[in-house]
Amino acid sequence: MNGSTTPLLTLRGLSRSIGARRLFEVGELVFPRATAIVLTGQNGAGKTTLLRMVAGLEPAPGATVHWTGENAAARSAPLDPLPRELRERIAYLHQHPYLFRTSVRENIAYGLHARGLPQQEITRRVDEALAWAGVAHLQDTAPERLSGGEVQRVALARAKVLEPELMLLDEPTSSLDGQAREQVIALVRELAAEGRTVVMICHDRDLINLPGVVRWKLGDGILDTHHR
Repeated sequence: MNGSTTPLLTLRGLSRSIGARRLFEVGELVFPRATAIVLTGQNGAGKTTLLRMVAGLEPAPGATVHWTGENAAARSAPLDPLPRELRERIAYLHQHPYLFRTSVRENIAYGLHARGLPQQEITRRVDEALAWAGVAHLQDTAPERLSGGEVQRVALARAKVLEPELMLLDEPTSSLDGQAREQVIALVRELAAEGRTVVMICHDRDLINLPGVVRWKLGDGILDTHHR
């Protein structure tokens, strides 16, 4: 699952404190290309906060982000606010995804409409995403009629359809069991195989033990990116 040795992103100076307590401090965090990563650690260690900072959903004062822009130019900027060039390259999936009160198809198409893509392109991409997630038969269904596993698959399709390079998933299988869990694990495996970088907050042994997965562990304020 590993790709080019040129990092997708490098973040520096990530830290978060709660009152006088330092939750974590990460001097440098490198996101490799085309890699599946599981982020583990005790509850309260700051895993969700860390990924939300990377996605631009939490303040990240003092942190910087470094990446390769067009024409292989080295770029850098403050992480907060997330640079416009990176917004379309990063997708964040909440542990309990929120779906808009419309159809499954319109939920998946939402981000593409927001980007102003032509309708023909939107239709093509949404059709492909519906088929990929195995929810084409639910495309006209209202979200409140979906099972937990179906909601998770629709949310994955809604993120994938935007074609991000970095996908950040918060406990994608935590509320699932049986076939629903197996279906989501299969989709996560495919995302990594496509060449995306996928970072998952995870306690699911089957996800952690997927072939080629890199393990990161956050604990005692330190992020170990070489955890075994």
